[in-house]
Amino acid sequence: MTVPPVKERRQIRRLLGEFFLEHKVSRFNRAVTEICRFYRLKRPSVEWFEYLDWGKTAGRTFENGTIYLVHPENWKRGRKYNSEEQWVNTVFHEMGHYILWTDAEAKADLFAEAMERNVAEATRRPRRAPIRGGGRKAA
Repeated sequence: MTVPPVKERRQIRRLLGEFFLEHKVSRFNRAVTEICRFYRLKRPSVEWFEYLDWGKTAGRTFENGTIYLVHPENWKRGRKYNSEEQWVNTVFHEMGHYILWTDAEAKADLFAEAMERNVAEATRRPRRAPIRGGGRKAA
């Protein structure tokens, strides 16, 4: 899988860490926008929750491009594993779902095109030469 260059990934990671600590939505939005810009996808709709599935789930991505995430304020409270690293990993995990599911038709077309590139000419059957003689004569 292709991922952004290290410099961009560090920037995205830093922005998500700042959002986790300061709760400035602009940091989160910028990080998600950078990811989407690299993959040429529109920005997903993100909805924040106190908890999902009675505290068992940290995030959920739907096929329509909506992402549900537990907000960092709630992540820090009442969880056994409540570190910044784990929250950022959850965001990356859900973005991975989004990147792989979104715009499935266009991705399928690109895949088909890539599979056929430089292959079609090699698989064409050579034309047969017409058969000469040996045919019936007209009376």
